[in-house]
Amino acid sequence: MVYSCGYFKDFANGIDQAQVDKLDHICRKLRLKPGERLLDIGCGWGAMLIHAAKHYGVVGHGVSLSRAQTQLARERIRAEGLEDRITIEIKSYAELSGAFDKISSIGMFEHLGIANHDAYFSAVHRLLKPGGIYLHHAITRRSKGDIRKTLRKGPEYKALIKYIFPGGELDTIGMTLGNLEARGFLVHDVENLREHYQRTCRLWAERLHARFDEAIAEVGEAKARLWLLYLTGCSIAFERASAQIFQTVATKRARGPSGLPPTREDLYR
Repeated sequence: MVYSCGYFKDFANGIDQAQVDKLDHICRKLRLKPGERLLDIGCGWGAMLIHAAKHYGVVGHGVSLSRAQTQLARERIRAEGLEDRITIEIKSYAELSGAFDKISSIGMFEHLGIANHDAYFSAVHRLLKPGGIYLHHAITRRSKGDIRKTLRKGPEYKALIKYIFPGGELDTIGMTLGNLEARGFLVHDVENLREHYQRTCRLWAERLHARFDEAIAEVGEAKARLWLLYLTGCSIAFERASAQIFQTVATKRARGPSGLPPTREDLYR
């Protein structure tokens, strides 16, 4: 129950190990320290917050619009004995107040819609403390130079937003970076995890196929087939580089030192 792509330190690793390694990779990029306040926007089933609280000693807060996900996340937090360290609200990021040392957004940005990007980045900037770090993890589409061509929705894209992710809309990495800079951030690192998502989607599809009869019993044949087609198609899209996924690390723009280490050796030790 962890969404978005895993991080394969070895492409022979299974999906479970890759998802744990993904969470740890993000925690390292955020340079989490004990006692820091971490906000996870679109916290899903709570995996990021639980991992960060258990292994890095942070105080976590999450927001989600899904009651079902939030209910399960709270059950998982209770089971880990972390109720005093992690809180989750069913609330929009736009309604949040307060200040956080670190902010993560993992696989939710694609659901906002391009018209809401300015408001979103402004809210993240407002919520992040001076010297804080923001990690932005999102799928992007390929830029075609002309904005109208770039944002044109082909048949596969139209099917995706009709049947899988209503309202979903992908920007380009150039748009992401431009919006971050325009809203007062300094961009430090951009990492493309395309092949990691290709592998993740393939393993998801294989798992679904292996238990297809159970899936049909759970949701019906039409929906089960639709999701098998979706996961398989996504794996092909990432393999062919028609879709990308980037992790971008940014801080609030300020004069003087950023506070980040002079190299990135600590991320890959």
